[in-house]
Amino acid sequence: MAEPAAALGEFNFAGDDHVVPFQVEGLDVRGRAVQLGPMLDAILERHRYPAPVARLLAEVVVLTVLLGTSLKFEGKFTVQTKGDGPVDLLVCDFSTPENVRAYARFNQSLLDKAIAAGQIEPEQLLGKGMLAFTIDQGKFSQPYQGIVALDGATLEEIAGTYFRQSEQIPTQVRLAAAELFDRDEAGKPRHRWRAGGLVAQFLPEAPERMRQPDLHGGDGDTTGSTHKEDDAWTEARSLVDTIDADELTDPQVGTERLLYRLFHERGVRVYEPREVFDRCSCSREKIKGVLKGFSSEEIDASQEDGKISVTCEFCSTTYRFEVEEVAQAAE
Repeated sequence: MAEPAAALGEFNFAGDDHVVPFQVEGLDVRGRAVQLGPMLDAILERHRYPAPVARLLAEVVVLTVLLGTSLKFEGKFTVQTKGDGPVDLLVCDFSTPENVRAYARFNQSLLDKAIAAGQIEPEQLLGKGMLAFTIDQGKFSQPYQGIVALDGATLEEIAGTYFRQSEQIPTQVRLAAAELFDRDEAGKPRHRWRAGGLVAQFLPEAPERMRQPDLHGGDGDTTGSTHKEDDAWTEARSLVDTIDADELTDPQVGTERLLYRLFHERGVRVYEPREVFDRCSCSREKIKGVLKGFSSEEIDASQEDGKISVTCEFCSTTYRFEVEEVAQAAE
């Protein structure tokens, strides 16, 4: 049953799994904030990831939905990390307007050693590598990819660096994930994952106000600009920095309450929330299309008892094909 619309003078909170766009006109700031609950929990529990891995993937999911829901066109937005640490791959796809899928790959032996040594900070688990943002608008355009190094910083710091240096937009990112232990309606112990995040960007009408001391010049100068940071952005950054990780994940706080706490003195405006869903883009036809490219030798090597089974790494759905069916499709 749909939730009734708010009457004049009333206000409905977005709740879990809804991205809330916001604007702080007094500070020339725009952004998005979200708390993820059931949607995220379904993704993580499907694979039974170890807690350190689940926490990392949760942050990537939050970052992806915060940025993906800002797209104004049909397509796919992907955030992906590749590193030399125990967690060598994290990937999350956002297919407009609302579908999310995510997957993590890790080395169990290396992860066990890292946990035993207490080396479970994000930068330790990811190691050195890269974080990539990819926008794909379909077959009629070339994908765009932006890459930033995994250099020992947190995911939120790396994402902020990407926007400041690659997009030249002053950006502050906050991400958090948490395990929630409580009891269900029947009083039985229950474990759930939650996560939340916020991205705030300084977008004044005058572009020169966006200059920052830490942006490098275009002539190879790496000493940084001597231009003083805009006071409005300094204030906004300082306010975002006051966010506690618990505020981003606590269901009792909520997205709108957090935004009010941060920006009420400057006047914060929230817009229609965008719901996101745990939905994979795989299908039997798509998998069959991939198998069409297999040679007869590859088909033979992939079959067992006359059948070929393919399991989607994202949603764990298994598709089974008769060898004859695949062989005919490949001809």
